[in-house]
Order: sequence, then C-alpha cells, then structure tokens
Amino acid sequence: DMNKLCLLAIAGALVGCSANDEKADVKVEPFGVTKSSESASLYTIEGKDGLKLVVSDFGGRLVKCFAPDRNGKMADVTLGWNSVDEYEKLGFSMSTLIGRYGNRIKDGKFVLDGKTYQLPINETMPSPRHCNLHSGPDGWDTRVWKAKPFAKGDVKGVELTYVDKASENGFPGTVTAKVTYSVLPKNIWRVEYELVTDKPTVVNPTHHSYWNLAGESSGNVLNQHLKIFADKYTKTDDGLIPTEDAPVAGTGFDFTELRPIGAKMDWMAAQDWLKPMDNWYDHNFVLRGKLGEMKQAVEMFDPESGRVLEIWTTEPCMQMYGAQNMDFGPNKNMPSKTPGKNLCQFAGIALETQHYPDSPNRPDFPSTVLRPGETFRSVTEYRFMTR
Repeated sequence: DMNKLCLLAIAGALVGCSANDEKADVKVEPFGVTKSSESASLYTIEGKDGLKLVVSDFGGRLVKCFAPDRNGKMADVTLGWNSVDEYEKLGFSMSTLIGRYGNRIKDGKFVLDGKTYQLPINETMPSPRHCNLHSGPDGWDTRVWKAKPFAKGDVKGVELTYVDKASENGFPGTVTAKVTYSVLPKNIWRVEYELVTDKPTVVNPTHHSYWNLAGESSGNVLNQHLKIFADKYTKTDDGLIPTEDAPVAGTGFDFTELRPIGAKMDWMAAQDWLKPMDNWYDHNFVLRGKLGEMKQAVEMFDPESGRVLEIWTTEPCMQMYGAQNMDFGPNKNMPSKTPGKNLCQFAGIALETQHYPDSPNRPDFPSTVLRPGETFRSVTEYRFMTR
C-alpha cells in the first residue's frame, strides 16, 4: 500500500508539473498600447529544438525569431522593432499578418456577382501607382487580435482570431479569421489560415515577415543565397499591377538555382521598365506544384552562419519584396531592434506566400472568391535548419 501511495504521489506530482508547464510554456507580457487605446501583448513560444518566437496580438506580428547557426549560436533573424509605437509610425508592413486581401488591387476596384466595390486607395507613390495595397490603411496589421496560447506536447503556439467587418475597408461581407501559429519540433514555424464569411467576398491572407539569416541588424542580405521554386514570374505595369506571366529563364528573376540575392542587380538596374520598381524586386512568382498541396517555395541560405530557411506552402504564388527603399528618402536612419544600429537598404527580404495580386480583376488567375458556407484554408511553414 505504501508503494502504491508513493506511485500515486509521484504520478500526481508529474501531472501537476505538466499542467504548470503547459501554462508556463507560452510566456505572456505587455507590449504597449495602440493609438486606438487597445492593449497589446507579446507571446514567447520556445520550441524543443531551439527555435524561439516572440509574437504579438497586435497585427499578429513576428516581433522576434531566434534560430541557431551551425554552431548553435542564436540570432534574431526577422526584422522588426521594439515597441507598438515604432510599428505604427514606421510601417513597411513590418513582419505582420496581411489581410483580408494581401498585395495590390488595381484602382482599388473590383466587380463581384455584378456589383462594383470601391476600396480605399492607399498606394499612390511613385505617381503611376494607384491601387489598394494590403487591404487599405486599416488592414489586419492595425488590429489587436484575440489571442489564445496553447501547448500540446511538443507543439506550442498561439491561436489568433479577428472579425473583419465589411465596414472596415469596403470589402463585402464580414470575414471571421483564425490564424494559428505553431512551433513544431525540428525548428518549424507553421502558420495556418482559416477564413469564413457571411457574404461573397475576396480573400488573400499572407504574412509579411522580413528575413535576414545573419541577424536582424547585421547588414544587407545581398550575399545571402536564394532559390525560388518557380519557373515563371508575373510581369507588371508601372503601377506594379500584373500584366502577364513570363519565364524567369534569362532574367534577373531566375532563382531556379541557389544564388546570391544581389547577383543580378546590375542586370535588373539596366532594364528601363523596372525603374518604377526602384530597380529591384517587388514581384509575384508562380510556384511549381498544385494549388492546395504542400510544396516548397523557397530555400534561403546564409553561408556565414550556415542558417537555412525553407518555406513550404499550399498557396500558388509568392511575392518577393527586397526592402530596397529602407534607408532611402524619407526612410533614412530607420532603427533596428539592436540599440545604436539602424536598418540599411536591403536589410531583409519579404517572401509572402499568396494568390496572385489583383486576382479579383483577373478571371485567368486562380479565384480568391470566398462564399458563405465555404472555408478558405491555407498553410505555410517556415523550416529552419543549418548546413
């Protein structure tokens, strides 16, 4: 009997530890107050193999992402800032959730079921640009989401939910969004999107994280290597609105083999039609593989640290944006998270899994229409490793 009581006591202690660990597995702390007087929080999620995320319910931001190098040394490999105030003032869609519709919609206008909808025009510079970008000035990045931390065995994370009302940016229908961030074993960050609507609408959610595998204030990423699993990219007009798909072969958009990100900048700068794009990358790549099936989109590699980031997704496309206008014009002396250091031009790269830009105006692109009774689902995984 005494043995039995001892075993029961040990079992009870283990259960107690497990319950306490579950609560402590995702640390929650205050992050500040938004300009709309909402309190924001930070959630620290530590994976069993080293990956550590600090995310906020303010826009679903990835505030910090610590990943090990080939010697096990940790560095924060995502761009961002240290306060709610900086995110609100400095912009750049910095490492935030984007929705309900990511990327550009020409003239902020589309027709759905015979009715025309006009959205806010929030990109007008340089002058040929006239579009709705990332849903408008009050997209998901400006909202404080309802957050629910969880820990289930080796998987820890935060479930974020937000009700995006039709009145917020002029889209039809109220969309209820659930986005789940999970840190899995083997240093994987999984992002799962689930959207439902009460009226027909268009949706294209994404995450606008910026990556620098050498560390967030280490300099530019031009010598870090990139491979994109795409044979086609989408050409644009002067306003960055898609015109047609074209082969990457023979162009500066050819990342079919792993190569330095900046290796073909001179070639690109020589192309007159790219001048409105600041002579660099802000383009959609058409991924190989089927819509809805998990496939590799990206391999990014930093030869110095040995860090590798693979991005896998069920989405059909990915936008590559090169942060060419950081530390440029009005964005001079933009701070990093490291005291005394600023972000430089090309300080990181955004790799946004998505549907095509301007899909609501392009019946030839995969549909982004969501109707009542349907659920939009997509998954993107960021897999960190070393070599």
